[in-house]
Amino acid sequence: MAALLHTTTASPFFHSRSTRPFFSPSHPPSNLSFRSSIPNCSSPSISPVISQRSHPIRLTYLEGNSWLWDMAGLNLLVDPILVGNLDFGFPWLYDAAKKFVKNFKLDDLPELDCLLITQSLDDHCHVKTLKPLSKMCPHLQVVATPNAEPILGSLFSNVTYLEPGQNFEIGGRNGGKVDIIATAGPILGPPWQRPENGYIVSCGPRDLSLYYEPHCVYNQSFLQKYKADIIITPVIKQLLPAFTLVSGQEDAVQLAKLLQAKYIVPMKNGDLDAKGFLSTILFAEGTIDSFKELLSRELPEACVLEPTPGVPFEISLAPSVK
Repeated sequence: MAALLHTTTASPFFHSRSTRPFFSPSHPPSNLSFRSSIPNCSSPSISPVISQRSHPIRLTYLEGNSWLWDMAGLNLLVDPILVGNLDFGFPWLYDAAKKFVKNFKLDDLPELDCLLITQSLDDHCHVKTLKPLSKMCPHLQVVATPNAEPILGSLFSNVTYLEPGQNFEIGGRNGGKVDIIATAGPILGPPWQRPENGYIVSCGPRDLSLYYEPHCVYNQSFLQKYKADIIITPVIKQLLPAFTLVSGQEDAVQLAKLLQAKYIVPMKNGDLDAKGFLSTILFAEGTIDSFKELLSRELPEACVLEPTPGVPFEISLAPSVK
């Protein structure tokens, strides 16, 4: 469904200079290739994998829910927290800092083509980051859930709000294009409230597609008509007493099956240096290893790519061997 735009204006290879591979099992599907690079927080750009048939996707995990994606030559910044800690305005209740990517600043970002926001709360729509970003890039194209309009509307002049099922195409400086489809995410409030967003992002019919939703909460009937080659999702559950804050494990496996994913990129969005009352009652359930075991039973051909924070890595379709 096209968006009713609510806007305010062949053989695979793996090459790594790191000490361990990012994927499992040992042999990835035969039409995909990977490359990773040494982390460099002051300059996130790296040399691309050369692919004759498709654009590679370059992913950089910035911890928490934050990502930097390079797709078809377009730079997408996702749910960024790059200024200060995450505290929801109540540091006595919860105050979290990153463990690894501590020195990555707004000035270290490449030229951006899009800011992508999934949810309206501070761990996705981080006001302390977005205010200075809006001063640096006031006309940056923003794609977001309508729930974030009270925050984004006063900061950016070029915001497109997508309801689940709507899509928006972004064109880049080099002629590349990215299509973003909004999907239904979690409901953060009463049952009648509008859900937050996930997204399926693709560059074209010959290119890889990517699904992202940072709570592993999804509408199964809605997603049945879609596929995604790559899924970025939490796989370790984050629980409060009598409440699931972030899902994962078997729900992440079912998501991978539903979208017929080839690759799952697990997020560790609960792995932060946290203090405050909520940090004392928040606990994790499951591990990446237990997720891999569950996945191997249900979708044995899929691979798990574990990102290292600050280390860009690429996935691309390798040329077919005739």
